[in-house]
Amino acid sequence: MRRVRYEHTGGPLFLEDVPVPTAGPGELLVRAEAIGVTLPVVRKVTEAAEPIPLGGEIAGEVVAAGEGVTRFRAGDRVTGLCFGHGYADYALLHEAMATPVPGSASAVDAVALVRSGLVALGTLEAARPVRGESALVTAAAGGVGHLAVQLARLRGASRVVGAVSAPGKAEFVRALGADEVITYDSGDWGTPVDYVLDAVGGDLLTPAVAALTPGGRLIAYSSGGGTVQAYDLLVGAKSVIGFQMARIARGEPELYERWRQELWRLFTDGALKPAVHGEFALEDAAKAHDAIESRGNLGKVVLSP
Repeated sequence: MRRVRYEHTGGPLFLEDVPVPTAGPGELLVRAEAIGVTLPVVRKVTEAAEPIPLGGEIAGEVVAAGEGVTRFRAGDRVTGLCFGHGYADYALLHEAMATPVPGSASAVDAVALVRSGLVALGTLEAARPVRGESALVTAAAGGVGHLAVQLARLRGASRVVGAVSAPGKAEFVRALGADEVITYDSGDWGTPVDYVLDAVGGDLLTPAVAALTPGGRLIAYSSGGGTVQAYDLLVGAKSVIGFQMARIARGEPELYERWRQELWRLFTDGALKPAVHGEFALEDAAKAHDAIESRGNLGKVVLSP
């Protein structure tokens, strides 16, 4: 089978031929039909001290089930998070991380919806929104952000602001349901909001905190780091809450599953619509990474083996 790999920090990415892996205890061997590309994986390629397996969201058909697997069998369509080599024709997926793909959804729909949707829904839950409050979503045109904009509206936000890197993304974000769209370099982020869902971090944390009303809260789920001045929180009685999806997946599996079911319900009802920026062939993984790294994507970037 084909697999994407790299040998040193920064790449380049290349294809190699390797044997198809064997499903171990609790694992599914999945023939990949769609693979989600995410900013954290792109950053690992450019920043990690040593090469790592390129994992992430995959969707496809179960080819074989390992010992102890009870929920799935060969022929089932699944999606989930792969912790090993996911940029490949075949990948191993732990049963606990897998969810069935409804017949009405394609593999591309699945990778655009589930993992990114779980992060979007989880950050929104962490904000504890009250119906009628206002929200601001950074990276609002991205794989997670474009779903967060829709979910904030579905959860009763009276006003949703999308923050993006370039004016060319404004029309896309407004079509998702945002009332206003601002760019990061705007001197004025407008009327303050009750909560911010931040996927960017870094230098953007300061204006994001400033965009909060007194008592507002910022949910930070970016891998971009950054610092917040305690005084900025103190004077406005504001708070910053960190969110990590892996903690929910490993520590609260029942909640994780409930969120997955809610996402599929919203998708099936037509209330939540994942957008795909583009589908790239496996051999074009570097181009898919460029689309993410340049922040030019509108929606999810997908590899299609």
